[in-house]
Amino acid sequence: MTDTDLDIELEQHRVSTSIGEIAVAETGQGPVLVMLHGGGPGASGISNYHQNLAELAQRFRVLLPDQPGFGDSYRPTEQDLAERSITEITTDALFQALDLLGVDTFHLLGNSLGGAAALAMAQQRPERVTRLVLMAPGGGWLPFGPTPTEGQKEMFRYYNGTGPSEKKMGAFIRTMVFDHKQFGPDVIKARYEASLDESHIAFYHLYNAAFARRGGMDPLWRDLHRIKAPTLLLWGRDDRTITLDGAQLMLKQIRDVQFHVFSRCGHWVQLERRREFERLVGDFLAEGTS
Repeated sequence: MTDTDLDIELEQHRVSTSIGEIAVAETGQGPVLVMLHGGGPGASGISNYHQNLAELAQRFRVLLPDQPGFGDSYRPTEQDLAERSITEITTDALFQALDLLGVDTFHLLGNSLGGAAALAMAQQRPERVTRLVLMAPGGGWLPFGPTPTEGQKEMFRYYNGTGPSEKKMGAFIRTMVFDHKQFGPDVIKARYEASLDESHIAFYHLYNAAFARRGGMDPLWRDLHRIKAPTLLLWGRDDRTITLDGAQLMLKQIRDVQFHVFSRCGHWVQLERRREFERLVGDFLAEGTS
């Protein structure tokens, strides 16, 4: 689906940071809302959130960055990933990009890998994040069960072996959602085609190796007490990637937090429970700008 399908006009920025170029799409007017995408193959800001823009752009100036390694943003090198984690690289790049766009304070929303970046940004510069929305975020999550989880394994194997295929993308999507029948061949094909960029594939191999070497995501759970922004946690009860059981520490350690769990929902709340997601997010963020 494109921006014209939703009658949404997107302004495209390419911002040159000291690390590399960051691509940012923008739409809407109002308080700034930065939305960070997850880390699956072929992910980008627009691909993760295009279906939510028609509603959210009526209330917010929405910024959709492509995080380093994804979409049209720069690709971290092996040396980059040896020196710093992907979350550290992303946080640095995004703060620089927002500075260059003239954005000082902002609402922040992140899913999965983007949730880890959102957590890190809210911990490092709490005075800049007015309200925080986290959807099954990496890094703040301490699961009771074994890791990597089923969804993480499917993500890691996507580029391995025979390489990407529509069949493997279908298997990946099935682990991300509760009811895969909502997502037909057109969705699988579009996400598959987005995953074929050679530079993205090369980055993903480096990213997976660095993830394994570091033993997973950064332990952001250690500094949850540093988050000052009122926080909304959104989670699918049936998430097989960042599982619900790992949410308890965030509920205890984030000082101003509320929690909403969706039944019959997996890892992609913004897709699977679109209308409820948009209502909850819009109303929660509006409380901080009224």
